[in-house]
Amino acid sequence: MASTKEIKRRIKSVKNTKKITKAMELVAASKMKRAVASALSSRVYARYSLEILESLSEAITESVNPLFVERPAAKTLFVLVTSNRGLCGAYNAQAIRQTMNFIKQSSVPIDFVTVGKKGDAALRRLGQNIVASFTELPDTLSLRDILPVASILFEEYGSQKYDHVYIAYTDFVSALSQKATIRQLLPISKEKIIKEVNGEIKERKNGKTDYTFEPSYEVLIEKLVEKLSRAQVYQMLLESMASEQSSRMVAMKNASEAAGEMIDDLTLVFNKARQSSITQEISEISAGMASVS
Repeated sequence: MASTKEIKRRIKSVKNTKKITKAMELVAASKMKRAVASALSSRVYARYSLEILESLSEAITESVNPLFVERPAAKTLFVLVTSNRGLCGAYNAQAIRQTMNFIKQSSVPIDFVTVGKKGDAALRRLGQNIVASFTELPDTLSLRDILPVASILFEEYGSQKYDHVYIAYTDFVSALSQKATIRQLLPISKEKIIKEVNGEIKERKNGKTDYTFEPSYEVLIEKLVEKLSRAQVYQMLLESMASEQSSRMVAMKNASEAAGEMIDDLTLVFNKARQSSITQEISEISAGMASVS
């Protein structure tokens, strides 16, 4: 059995660790509250953006917008969204695992755009080609902050360098549940949009909405489609950020609870060791007195 001095040192060390994890839990809880509020408040706009894209896709035969055009898959651009820091449970591992499965199943070359240091490091270890990396996004995202990410996707696809653009991100379900998801961003697929709309918007008034375009469909379609698609990228990053902070808060809460249990166990061991030491000292004193008498 370890000495009482060593056990006391371990108890002190675990108590210090518990203070750190508790502080990190409180910080993550504060950030999670803001991130979740942002993600939930923008969901309505993102969902109705999908509905508008569905209506726009009805006129795809009349449109020459390249974002709608399906091309034979020759090369893919893949965006991986992770965090800059660890200590957030399985948040990063789930997104990276989904990406690895996608790579295994793909039959065409893939280039990567990474958002977050953890995904960037994982892909570099695997020798994947990373064309752009974004690691300085703020904790409180605005639409302006994601413009560089969205711009590179639309520009690279518009130049026909890539035939498909996918995004791996994490959907926020609840504080205890987050779901890693891969979504096709480009080309804009009518079938996939309809599936998204029907899956996310449960109540739809009077079926489909008829839109009137001023000055005309042809004039507005290019900027409108890109703006609505950019809103989808923004929502995905908000969902990922809310998921990250939720996962970190839960991980730090579990770590704090585990540290508390470890302190209780070590305290019990310490008391047993101290009791054993006292008993031994009494026995030695008694034996000494007996030998004198």
